[in-house]
Amino acid sequence: MPRTLLTDELWSKLLAILLEFNLYDKPNLRSTIEAILYRMRTGCPWRNIPATFGKFPTIYSCFNRCSKKGIFQKILKRLSADADKEWLMMDGSYIRAHQHAAGAAACSGEDDHAIGISRGGTTSKMHLMVNDVSDAPELIAAVDLGGTEAVSADKGYDSDKLRAQIEEEGSKANIPYKRDREEKNKDMDWYLYKIRHLVENTFARLKH
Repeated sequence: MPRTLLTDELWSKLLAILLEFNLYDKPNLRSTIEAILYRMRTGCPWRNIPATFGKFPTIYSCFNRCSKKGIFQKILKRLSADADKEWLMMDGSYIRAHQHAAGAAACSGEDDHAIGISRGGTTSKMHLMVNDVSDAPELIAAVDLGGTEAVSADKGYDSDKLRAQIEEEGSKANIPYKRDREEKNKDMDWYLYKIRHLVENTFARLKH
């Protein structure tokens, strides 16, 4: 359970944001938020949330209310504004959609479900900064690289155009060349490249 709990430092930052969105600082607010995080992390049914967090109907009610008001999206947007962008790492993957995702009736309006069809069935394409080298220039153009020392990616992003674009923004492109390229990887920061496993770790959490 401790792995799902918030430190006092994180909670103080989160509380300030919650108060901006008119969530009252009730005595059980912290335990309620931690219960929601616990449920998101473990995937357990709401009624199986440990009683130490509080009553599950109260916890679910808070989650449902915040979801409908878009508060969680607002929180993520605020937190991302304070992100540490010294090193940026990019990769892409697909996440299988839930088995019930394909059973909904068709509806009119904008298609914003982010569900498509691939060889593996219904999926959602998940971008951690970017998908592939063909889309990378558009994303780099949209991301503020101010204060970013290096952008790290695997050989799939080996592109002179992408490297030039990153360097024009004042950052280093830490991307290895493919074997069939004449250029050598003498300027690669292999330590920074190695810790790209953080991206894969994030994908693993999202998929499971």
